[in-house]
Amino acid sequence: MCGIIGYVGNRKASTILLKGLKNLEYRGYDSAGIAIKHTAGHTQVKKSAGKLEEIGQSFNSESIEGNIGIAHTRWATHGAVTDENAHPHTDCEGKIAIVHNGIIDNYKELKGRLISKGHSFTSDTDSEVIAHLIEENLGYGFEDACMKAFSSLEGSYAILALKEDEDKIVGVRKDSPLVLGVAEHGIFLASDIPSFLEWTNKVMYLSNYDFIIAEKGGIKVYNEGKEVLRQIDTIGWNIEEAKKGEFKHFMMKEMSEQAETVMRALLQDENIVRDIVDEINNALGVFFVGCGSSYHACLAGSYLFSRIAKVHVNSVLASEFENYEHFLTDRTLAFAVSQSGETADVLFAVRGAKSKGSKVVGITNVLGSSLTMEGHALIMMNSGPEICVLSTKTYTSQVVLMTMLAYAVAGKYEEGLKKIGSLYLDIYNLTSRTMRDSLAKLAEILRDKWDIYLIGRGLQYTTALEAALKIKEVSYIHAEAFAGGELKHGPLALIEDGTPCIVFVSAENKSKILSNAEEVKSRGGYIIGVSSEQDDLFDFWIKVPEAEELNPIIQIIPMQVLAYELAVLRGLDPDKPRNLAKSVTVI
Repeated sequence: MCGIIGYVGNRKASTILLKGLKNLEYRGYDSAGIAIKHTAGHTQVKKSAGKLEEIGQSFNSESIEGNIGIAHTRWATHGAVTDENAHPHTDCEGKIAIVHNGIIDNYKELKGRLISKGHSFTSDTDSEVIAHLIEENLGYGFEDACMKAFSSLEGSYAILALKEDEDKIVGVRKDSPLVLGVAEHGIFLASDIPSFLEWTNKVMYLSNYDFIIAEKGGIKVYNEGKEVLRQIDTIGWNIEEAKKGEFKHFMMKEMSEQAETVMRALLQDENIVRDIVDEINNALGVFFVGCGSSYHACLAGSYLFSRIAKVHVNSVLASEFENYEHFLTDRTLAFAVSQSGETADVLFAVRGAKSKGSKVVGITNVLGSSLTMEGHALIMMNSGPEICVLSTKTYTSQVVLMTMLAYAVAGKYEEGLKKIGSLYLDIYNLTSRTMRDSLAKLAEILRDKWDIYLIGRGLQYTTALEAALKIKEVSYIHAEAFAGGELKHGPLALIEDGTPCIVFVSAENKSKILSNAEEVKSRGGYIIGVSSEQDDLFDFWIKVPEAEELNPIIQIIPMQVLAYELAVLRGLDPDKPRNLAKSVTVI
């Protein structure tokens, strides 16, 4: 969703902020802007709908001087995609500038009150009220005016504010991501670590309701009116991990890292794993909750727990979890799964579970995210930064963690680690040039198709769901997954001559799923087999090793590559698919 970044320091703010915004592009945006406290003593704002390049050229041509500034990439929620609705927003006199990520639920009430007091608005956004609220309270001084303004807001927000005669940035965080970066030459405030990673790996994680004052002399953090100390951590990521390197797109880079990231997912504190196993064994009801790819990993987890540990767990879409809250108790255990740790629906589900006294285990990839602070226990994916909007390496890491937990609950923790570790070479080979070339040929066959169907049974059904999501997310081809046994109950009506159908085969489901494939074939379908063995039914064969309960990790990788090749052939940007954002921070 929206991305924000601020800088206070000794270097030229416009140069740093524009680069920081570029680093935030993966979050998705439709407009962008920047505000600099000019050395001449005024605040200068540049913003527009469209891409960063336009704004960057404007700023570079004017060579704006100043060492304090804020910037924003907007994903429209309230108000259309226009220059006026782009951030930063200013007060009536243009002296105060703010950027905001989140939703202000009571903005209409606040806006009406401000208009009645003579304030004039230039946008249709909920965010602009923040600048005018600060202006309305300036009699208390800038810092106190910000504090009073922020306290009147209802909703979710990460906000940065500056004033033309103040050498500081004031910020606040509530239910939207905001982290601080601490470098020798200055201080960064941003939605996400990759925005400032090339300048520093020293990070301060913030808690809900933290009120921040960042100046060249240092940082002050307040919570509930009292100054608090927040630890500065050194993160393990480096700037090279957040760069494409020799790859044309982040998506291919991140898919190619999966042999390593699957192994890193296994690097868990065994004592924490054992404690979580005890919680599972003692719980009366276990839920896996996620959205999108994370939900598919949760669904795979429910199958894996049944198969490996003989334990029943419930997999639920986070947006639907409120419908299950009526029977949650203090004996319920909920696993909340989110790559970013900021997914609004997941956090809403977490708070609903906690309100019933249930315990929560967070599974995320971003240290310091909201989810890391909300749960009673935490498992990190250890995948490193994932810049592409699509989840690839973090999805396989989630499935690995589900598998590892299932083995641990079954009392076979070491056996599980050994089995997963044995996949290293297989995963590496599935992203090799040979496999990519083969899948590029398949992409040529499929590039102009309107529909692609995918079928599987058991664990392969969960893989079909995730593969369909990958294809439609990045290639914009309609892709839909079905359980093989459901074909007779409606989906066969969709099959015409030449309709592509991808069939996921395992040793366990081979006879049944090939029978389903025969049903499609006899109606003119074009059969693409994902299997360890060739079959006469297949019009195209994608060879993968048989990995039994680990098939969900193995079989999804060629589907990720196929989705990528389809996007490239269709002239699309696989890193930034239309209408989608990396971190969905609003409901």
